[in-house]
Amino acid sequence: MGKTSTLQYTASTCWTLGPFSCNHQGNIAQNLGLGPQVTVVRYICTKVLRRKSKKETGLIIQDIQFDGVPVRVYQQRSASAEKRRGILFFHGGGWMFGSIDEYDHLCQYIAKETESTVVSVEYRLAPEYRYPTQFEDCLNATLHFLKTAGDYGVDRTRIVVCGDSAGGNLAAAICLRVTSMKESLDLPSLCAQVLIYPALQMVDFNLPSYQQNQYVPLLFRTRMIFFFLQYLNGDMSFVEEVLSGHHLPVEIKTNYRRWLKPDLIPAKFQVGGHKPNLALTHDDEVYNLVKPSLEPTFAPLLASDTAIGRLPPAYILTCEFDVLRDDGLLFKKRLEDNGVPVSWYHVQDGFHGIISFFDNGYLTFSSGRQAVDNIVSFLIDI
Repeated sequence: MGKTSTLQYTASTCWTLGPFSCNHQGNIAQNLGLGPQVTVVRYICTKVLRRKSKKETGLIIQDIQFDGVPVRVYQQRSASAEKRRGILFFHGGGWMFGSIDEYDHLCQYIAKETESTVVSVEYRLAPEYRYPTQFEDCLNATLHFLKTAGDYGVDRTRIVVCGDSAGGNLAAAICLRVTSMKESLDLPSLCAQVLIYPALQMVDFNLPSYQQNQYVPLLFRTRMIFFFLQYLNGDMSFVEEVLSGHHLPVEIKTNYRRWLKPDLIPAKFQVGGHKPNLALTHDDEVYNLVKPSLEPTFAPLLASDTAIGRLPPAYILTCEFDVLRDDGLLFKKRLEDNGVPVSWYHVQDGFHGIISFFDNGYLTFSSGRQAVDNIVSFLIDI
């Protein structure tokens, strides 16, 4: 079995047990009248699949609220002569799944290894809540922490935002908004943004990574469109238009091609005979429904050069076998082109969701451990 086949096999094993696969069980349960699909999937993920994390004795862990938003705060028990680094963590899960409980083990590990105060944010989820609720919850929690960091022994000038997948989208969006607000609200600058295989745009689902990895677990191309549309407005009737590129006028796609075209992606990632999106027409009704998806708070990759140039240093993690790989690569280029320092870590044998398998019993992947430890090293150095 070749390397790619082996990786797809192991990823498929995770798929049969992971949160994305639970949709099949959710469908069955819904058909049996046991409840809505999303409710069943969340139950399976939180009650059956979630790793029971052992509380680190060196941490004080509290569930509180920041401006009405539930958060879990991880603080060091030991005293420090200096104020500590603060890390706001936004979990992944397609804006529909995930929780502070599911990411508890990872956040404990990051807090312990970096000797930081970590705040994990329990933002509200789709389909019960749509955009911009998730963004606003994360923004309110971030602003509260920036204003009250001293109460937690945190240096206000050393606060990082961090997230994976949908959480990476939220972290990037929060950076854009806080950067634009900081002067009017007298806020400190964010120290850095840590974006772990982030989802950053809904313009083009035919980039090389979307075509190469469209059937690779844990995140299929059509599933990513599903998550975006659930976050946006919940209308699944135009999935095909979005997939084929008929959701946006040609002039808008042409305008964004300066940031989105495959030619901007390093040649080594353009393998497998990429077929460009040639859609020359669009559906006006669909376009009107997806217009909010062009806002930078929804799609950070589409922010102006001026806004991008004001962002703090970034860490971007990408995985080879991930439909979102090219979103990360294109955002890396945009940041670098606008003078923002970027630390990039590419997991050559990684798939989407790999950090969730950094310490997961028999489903532990060494590449997941290496990825998390690389993130930790970046955080320690800033």
